[in-house]
Amino acid sequence: MSGRPPRRAANPSASGRALASRRALRSVPAAALALALAGMTGATAGCARAARPSVRPAANADDVNAPPIHFFPSVFALAAPEDAIVRVVGPKMSCSGTLVDDDLVLTAHHCVVDRGAHGEYRHDSVAPGALRVELGGDYLAWGDVGVSHVVAPPCGESGGAGDVAILVLERKLVGLGTLTPRLDAPPRLGEVLDPAGFGRCALSADGIHRSVRVGGSVRAVTASTFDLQASVCPGDSGGPVIARGSHEVVGVVSLSAMDADERTRGTSIMSRIDSFRSVFATARLIADGTHQAELPPLSCER
Repeated sequence: MSGRPPRRAANPSASGRALASRRALRSVPAAALALALAGMTGATAGCARAARPSVRPAANADDVNAPPIHFFPSVFALAAPEDAIVRVVGPKMSCSGTLVDDDLVLTAHHCVVDRGAHGEYRHDSVAPGALRVELGGDYLAWGDVGVSHVVAPPCGESGGAGDVAILVLERKLVGLGTLTPRLDAPPRLGEVLDPAGFGRCALSADGIHRSVRVGGSVRAVTASTFDLQASVCPGDSGGPVIARGSHEVVGVVSLSAMDADERTRGTSIMSRIDSFRSVFATARLIADGTHQAELPPLSCER
């Protein structure tokens, strides 16, 4: 898991189709416990567990075995919901994120913090100018946009509780779909949720592209996190956890017991977003022109 982020064009025939898609989109304005990371430089402590923990049978087995909602690619329909799931690329790692407003991207806090010489997570966020948000779900991005501010609570920089961040974009994206964050209700025990992102496991047959993973029912809920059995690959961190059968975002992919197979559902810890409504409110004010120094500091306490 070291070195530069993998190139998106891993499948030559798929790349040709993606390139054709990019050409078609040129007429459309661009404004239109392990950390699930990919493309990191340096060592990461516990980036994959040697053995998966034992797990209990998932509740609501009939619902869990039902297929998750699938997004289908559409070259011209840029207002489709799947376009809201984006790739977040930093200087030392790549993650996933969700466009929750036309200039706000929800991701994980640990995706946007600086890394030490040995891969350790530091408290300070990387410079916003070092982050890019890639648009499009195929092997090649058809556009990207810069970041002007990173808004995150003073916790969660190494995953788990508080692992939520909002990226304020340099400009509004016109013509792209957004997904709705569920900020008024927590995840419910037994609720069936599915993660999504741009991760890629070692045994994955093709390259990096947007995928909706197989999730499961919520098994435990804490003040800031919830647990479920889910398929997660490196690079899915920061991606949305979606209520099955809807386009409603309930949480953010944070930690997972992963192996090399994307079909494996392992114990995963997701960050609740309803516990950090202040992060969303602060990001909205900054995007609307309020200076960050004029706003009260964020807290990890509800």
